[in-house]
Amino acid sequence: MGMFDFLKGKGNEEKDPKVILTSPVNGKVIPIEEVEDPVFSQKMMGDGFGVDPSDGDVYAPGSGKVVSVFPTQHAVGLEMDNGVEVLVHIGIDTVELEGGPFDTLVKEGDTVTSETKISTVDLAGLKEAGKKETVIVVFTNMDQVDDYSLDTTGDTTRGTEIGTVTSK
Repeated sequence: MGMFDFLKGKGNEEKDPKVILTSPVNGKVIPIEEVEDPVFSQKMMGDGFGVDPSDGDVYAPGSGKVVSVFPTQHAVGLEMDNGVEVLVHIGIDTVELEGGPFDTLVKEGDTVTSETKISTVDLAGLKEAGKKETVIVVFTNMDQVDDYSLDTTGDTTRGTEIGTVTSK
C-alpha cells in the first residue's frame, strides 16, 4: 500500500462539477426569461428554466439530495451532486394555496435521481385557483455556478436531458 493511498479512501472522490439536468415533468420546456413571474424571469432568485406541465407528476431534475421541503408543499429544495442548490417550484404564486393541490413525496435528507418522483400536483386545482402551473427549476446559489446551459426547449418528456449545470 502506497504512503498516500489512504487519501484516496471512500468519500474523497472528486465530484464531477458538471451535472446533467433533465426535465422534471412532461411538458414544454421554456427559458426562465419566459416564466410569467418577474421574480423568476428576471433571475432574482437565480438562473434556471421552466416547464409548462402536461401532467402533475414532478420528478427531480437530476441527482442529489433533498435539503428542504416547504410546509406549503409548493416547492422542494435540492442540492445537486455537484453542490449546486436547486429549487423546484411548482406553479406561480402557489405559496398562497397553503398546500391544497400539492403532495410532496420526499423528505429532507432523501437522495434523489431523475427517476425520483418528488411531488404531485393537481393541475385542475391550480387552474381553478387561477394559478399558472409552470414548474420552475432555479439555481439558488449562483455564486457556486460556473456554467449553465439549457440545450433543449419545447415539448419534452420527463427525464429527457435538457442541459447541464457546472459548479465552481
